[in-house]
Amino acid sequence: MAAETERGRPVTAVDGPVGMSKSQYAYQVIKSRITGGSYGPGYRLVLGTLAKEFRVSPVPIREAIRLLEAEGFVHFEHNVGATVAAIDPVEYQHTMQMLAIVEGAATALAAPHIPEEALASAAELNQRMRASLRDFDPIAFTRLNHEFHESLYEHCPNPRLIEVVRHGWSRMAAIRESTFSFVPGRAEASVVEHDQLIELIRARVAPEWIENRARAHRTATIDAFLAWKNEQNESEG
Repeated sequence: MAAETERGRPVTAVDGPVGMSKSQYAYQVIKSRITGGSYGPGYRLVLGTLAKEFRVSPVPIREAIRLLEAEGFVHFEHNVGATVAAIDPVEYQHTMQMLAIVEGAATALAAPHIPEEALASAAELNQRMRASLRDFDPIAFTRLNHEFHESLYEHCPNPRLIEVVRHGWSRMAAIRESTFSFVPGRAEASVVEHDQLIELIRARVAPEWIENRARAHRTATIDAFLAWKNEQNESEG
């Protein structure tokens, strides 16, 4: 089979990108399908089917799935096999609460150091989010949302705090967070709150105001998700 191209790198159906093992390539592709929503919660990861698709033996697929299981993306059950792990609402709430605190602090500390061009870039990202509301794609919106917040907190002068925030975002990826998938109405409110946050940073208000605004923004997302979850539980009950 002829070589294909993935992100500008030469790819073969068997070996994946040059310099990457078969199991690493399978891991990256399967993980991207999970985080991108192609493989939803409960989706069965059949070794034979995946091995045939990747044109490899089941061994590298099994290794990839074990890595994904260790990271919380995959659940293995006897007599069932490997399936994409369900979203844990408790883990979601705890991780979002942590992010509300640490990202709020990082954004407040970053505020005096954010140059105007970075604020303009954040505003442009938010405009793209607003435009996407017309033909809503929650996964793409979530990706832009991540870029927006990172464009602000990355200017925090405390590198340890940035590490903690990024770890929180990584945990959310493992949970496959996209509140906007469940509560699409939250997306429109989120864009408005982004505008307000940018205005506060531009106005050079006291850091505690910015921290409170950033934290309230995250808390509102938690509340929207929990309200949706409660409605689901009541309808199922």
